[in-house]
Amino acid sequence: MNTPDRTVYLDHAATTPMVPAAVEAMTAHLLDVGNPSSLHASGRKARRVVEESRETIAQALNCRPGEVVFTSGGTEADNLALKGIFWSRRAADPRRTRILSTAVEHHAVLDPLHWLATDEGADVELLPVDRQGRLDLDAFRASVERDPASVALVSVMWANNEVGTLQPVAEVVALAAEHGIPVHSDAVQALGSVPVDFAASGLDALTVTGHKVGGPYGVGALVVRREVAVTALAHGGGQERDIRSGTIDTPAIAGFAKAVELSVKQQADHAERVAALRDDLVARVVAAVPDAHLHGAALDRDSRLPGNAHLGFPDCEGDSLLMLLDARGIECSTGSACSAGVPQPSHVLLAMGCTDEAARHSLRFSLGHSSTQADVDALVEAIAPVVDRARTSRR
Repeated sequence: MNTPDRTVYLDHAATTPMVPAAVEAMTAHLLDVGNPSSLHASGRKARRVVEESRETIAQALNCRPGEVVFTSGGTEADNLALKGIFWSRRAADPRRTRILSTAVEHHAVLDPLHWLATDEGADVELLPVDRQGRLDLDAFRASVERDPASVALVSVMWANNEVGTLQPVAEVVALAAEHGIPVHSDAVQALGSVPVDFAASGLDALTVTGHKVGGPYGVGALVVRREVAVTALAHGGGQERDIRSGTIDTPAIAGFAKAVELSVKQQADHAERVAALRDDLVARVVAAVPDAHLHGAALDRDSRLPGNAHLGFPDCEGDSLLMLLDARGIECSTGSACSAGVPQPSHVLLAMGCTDEAARHSLRFSLGHSSTQADVDALVEAIAPVVDRARTSRR
């Protein structure tokens, strides 16, 4: 079997390569000795790196440094927000048992919500979305106003990880604020792609992670207002406002901060460049495979992430397309989760009204800071023969 000359990476929504500045910031501290919680000189030096990084992230996200709680990544931050705020709100008022979210959330939100429902007695309501994957605001309003005193919190993602649809976060926050209900948003996909301003958003908690913006794996943050009570998931040394104990990873945090700083500084130029590549990709793939079709919101900056192209290919299996493209050195993703090795139709597409078959015949192409015109050209050249082969194999 011939090996591809180069890898065409079109899966930046899963993770994106580290940027050189983040690598430099991280490696500069890998050999340093010093626990940031220690009081001696080496500990104080490490603490200074952590706090300067915290300030850098706070400036980039327009929040207060004390609102940045470092975690191991987006999944932990989501769990901390959902469980921690729910427990605190219910403890303050036992009537607060409801959690409102959407049917298209990432599993880092859906799975802890399921656990809270089955193990903690939470009443979780996953609200419907329209054909583009956008929250039905009328349904949201009706759910809140049915019994606002029973709502512990609301969690609505900033941007969908599969189809790229931007959610109406401002409208959600405004409605919840009328009843004093805290709102959390998973902004893992949004940061660096669209403007993310914590103070202006009115949110109470926000999840971000390093490896989606060119930083290292294993580090992220929950940005949470100090006025919001959060019960800790793990107990130990009392680090990070005593809601996230554990030895602080100084090198990773330094790399994370640099990546966040750069991604926010370069966001507008990045969005313009990758949106142009994405639009070209969609137009040319649909020209090459005429019955291919776009899932999700319109290709504009107010509706969709600039680097996201989620396409359906009728009479194909998404997994087959993925592996055929992979054999040609083109890496992308299906829109479906894979549980215990068994492909499952995408819960996002099903919530958007797609049939089971349509939820299986799709691919997500996501572009990022290292994407080039040559990447798009390679996909366009490969897509028609790959689709033809996938269809032939099904017959």
